[in-house]
Amino acid sequence: MKKSRRARRVQRHYGRMHRTGGLNLVSLMDIFTILVFFLMVNSSDVKVMQNTADVPLPKSTSENEAVENLTVQVNGGSILVQGREVARIEGIEVGDSHIAGLSDELAYRRARRSGVPEQGLEITIMAGRDTDYRLLRKIMQTCVDEQFRQVRLAVEAEVRNG
Repeated sequence: MKKSRRARRVQRHYGRMHRTGGLNLVSLMDIFTILVFFLMVNSSDVKVMQNTADVPLPKSTSENEAVENLTVQVNGGSILVQGREVARIEGIEVGDSHIAGLSDELAYRRARRSGVPEQGLEITIMAGRDTDYRLLRKIMQTCVDEQFRQVRLAVEAEVRNG
């Protein structure tokens, strides 16, 4: 039996309305592309050094922003380079002018670089307010001996009102 035009139109209309909905991937890809570009642009502006709660940094009014480079952290009873323990504070002799484990790690890191600039490599030391100055001086001397001559000390920015 042949269907009338009206019956075919009603059947087409009914079929269109009760079809399962599809996912439009083009608009979804556009949204994710915009999100990726947004995150790439905004992530480069943030310059926050990773700090743990157990290293209370000294407060200072620093004019320069933080720079990400190799970080030596004095944490409790150990010395860490990029989060990896390289020396224990108890094992450091009183008369030594440098720290052996730290020296070995810095030599390894320096060897992985293509070359050492004339002014030396950059390094940041994160030590708490209560860190002994003699220990801090040994750490700095070890860094300088291993061609890391641009030494920065990490501080906590003091907020000035006014």
